[in-house]
Parts: sequence; structure tokens; C-alpha cells
Amino acid sequence: MQNNSAYGKNKYRNFLMLTAMAVLLVLFALISLKCGSYSTSVTELVKGIFGAADARINAVVQGVRLPRIYTAVICGAGLGVTGCVLQAILNNPLASASTLGISQGASFGAAFAIMVLGAGTAGLADSFLVSACAFLSSMLVSIIILALSKLRAIGPEAMVLAGVALSALFTGATTLLQYFASETELASFVFWTFGDLGSTTRSDIALISVVVAVFFVYFIFNRWTYNALDAGEHTAVSLGINVGKTRVINILACSFVSATIVSYIGLISFIGLCAPHIVRRLVGTNYVWLIPGSAFMGAVLMLGGDLVARTVISPVILPIGAITSFLGAPMFLYLLFKGGKKRA
Repeated sequence: MQNNSAYGKNKYRNFLMLTAMAVLLVLFALISLKCGSYSTSVTELVKGIFGAADARINAVVQGVRLPRIYTAVICGAGLGVTGCVLQAILNNPLASASTLGISQGASFGAAFAIMVLGAGTAGLADSFLVSACAFLSSMLVSIIILALSKLRAIGPEAMVLAGVALSALFTGATTLLQYFASETELASFVFWTFGDLGSTTRSDIALISVVVAVFFVYFIFNRWTYNALDAGEHTAVSLGINVGKTRVINILACSFVSATIVSYIGLISFIGLCAPHIVRRLVGTNYVWLIPGSAFMGAVLMLGGDLVARTVISPVILPIGAITSFLGAPMFLYLLFKGGKKRA
């Protein structure tokens, strides 16, 4: 009876934590809706969401602010969840799209499209080409890591190190492309690397939403598998889980989601690293709560970072990638020093 009571209290507490994250996300969304050069009341802005305000407010809300908010929420949620799952299947608190080289692969793909294939203008076709090359290059990184793991039978720790090595390789290749690029091409690439939540079209948002939603459902269905892996590979095997197959499928799934997001909005670092660790302190390590919590926290961090980027020296909009890096770098160092202290 006492155990049931403790479980019930913990369940109630975790539900309240998720509710609090959802409320915080709505609050950030309302603040973000309010921020901008065109100032009006929150009531009118909310009416603008449903097209019930005057034509100018409707245009500002539905054409500019709402797509930006939705992009931040869906992309932040996707990056948060993929970071959570990668950390589970690789049993490494530093695993994320950034540390595995997926983001660096996207950067090389974008540079190749802009500087070699000539996609350096703002046209729709060029934009699609940049996104497609960034996506394919990101997936190439994950396929190389998985191929190495199969050929050499390396463990999850070595897979992370392989990701770090590939990050350096693709970063070097990107630097070489930049060296021979023209000023226009270089400017286009640098702008892409800044990260931009305001350039996605409705079709882009729809595609990202479908990808994130489908794989989020997949991750939720596999939440007990991640709990078993978190208890150790031996425990997972004893429960009938094919660890190798599960790891390959989930790495490809996480890579697909991350590559889709990064290819459309540019380099956004550390959301996938930070969000799961923050949520673990709030709801514990049970993936029943950790997966949806990471989605909420990733969305909150992305939307909060975008708010900072838009307001700190308004009307200038700072690059969102730089803001998230300022958040993630201290977290990365904290995890390194925390791990070193434990080993000592």
C-alpha cells in the first residue's frame, strides 16, 4: 500500500510538472505573439490567430508571428525528444544531434549546395536545394556511424566518439568550401548557419510537423524499451530486447527527425542536449514522463531563445543559433565536470 501511495504521488507530481511546462510554453507563445514592431493588445492578437481582428493584424499574426512561433515550438520539441532518445539508446548523457555530427553534416550539405551547386540566392528552388543537400548530408553522417558500428562491432561510447571525429571531418570540409567561395556565397552560407525561424513556409512547417508527430508517436510507443536500456544492456537483453537492432532503428529515426529540422531552419545547437537533462531533474528518469517532458522543454527553450534573440537589442534580431549555444555550452561543461567528479 505504501509503494502504491508513493507511486501515485510521484505520478501526480510528474503530471503537474508537465502541466507547468505546457503553461510556460503557452505564456512564452503569448509573449512572442506580442513582441514586434507592430504593437497592439494581446486580445486583438489572439483574435488575429482566428482571423477575427482587422486585416492588418490578421496579416501580421497569421503571416509573420504565428508561423515563427509554431516553427520554434515544433522544431524545439523535435530536437528535445531526439536528444532524449539518443541519450537513452547510447547510454551517454552527451549524445545529441550536435555531438554526433548530424548538425555538422547538415552544415557541409548546405555549404555544398550554396558554393558548388550555386544555390546562393533566395529563390524557392535554391532554398529547396539547400534543404535537400543539408538533409542528405546529415543522414550520411548517421549512416557512416552505423556502418562503422557494424563493421568494427564498436559500442555506444565509440559511436559517440566516431560522431565527434566525423564532426571534425565535415567541419574541415566546410571550411575548405568557404575558402574558395565568393563573397555572395559566403554571406548566404553564414546566414544559413545562424539559424532562422522566420523563413519557413507553410509547406515547410507542415512537413516538419508530420515528421516530428510520426516519430514522436513511435518514441512514445517504445518508452518501456528505453527504460529497459537505461537499466543496462544486460537487463534489456533479459527482457527480450534486441539491443543492436533497437539502437540502429532509433539512431536512424532520431537522425531523420534532426536532419529534417536542421535542413529547414539551420544550425540550432544544444537544444537536444539541454532539454532532457533539465527534465530529468523535474520528473526523474522514467521515459513515460521524460519523452513528453523533453518535447515540452525543447519547445520552451527554443521559443525562449527566440524571444531573447528578438528583444535583447530590438529591433535587431540576433541569430537564434548563437543564443542556444550560450545556453548549451555551460550545460555541456557541467556534464563533463560532473562525470569527471563521479569517476574521481
